[in-house]
Amino acid sequence: MSGVQTGDATWYQTGLGACGVVNKNTDFIAAVSHSLFDTYPGYSDGNPNDNPVCGKKINMHYGGKSVAVEVTDRCTGCATTSLDLSPSAFQHLASESAGRLHGMTWEWA
Repeated sequence: MSGVQTGDATWYQTGLGACGVVNKNTDFIAAVSHSLFDTYPGYSDGNPNDNPVCGKKINMHYGGKSVAVEVTDRCTGCATTSLDLSPSAFQHLASESAGRLHGMTWEWA
């Protein structure tokens, strides 16, 4: 998957993610969709901590605002090009009360 992607952005309470990293709500992190996580090139469906997508950087854009995040988790409820964010990263784009941002764009950094 390359180029600019379009999807929804949501937020979640962080903790131990699929990449084996414990995050705080103040970290700028994202969970990618399970379909992207599970089929990422170089991942052999073994230990998720070893998935090459872990630690990848993403630049996100919404409503004229941008934020950079790091992949540390897997989102089972996300569509392929949607991202689930830490509260701090989400708040960089919109208020948490928005809940879901339709039409957010992102690309690998």
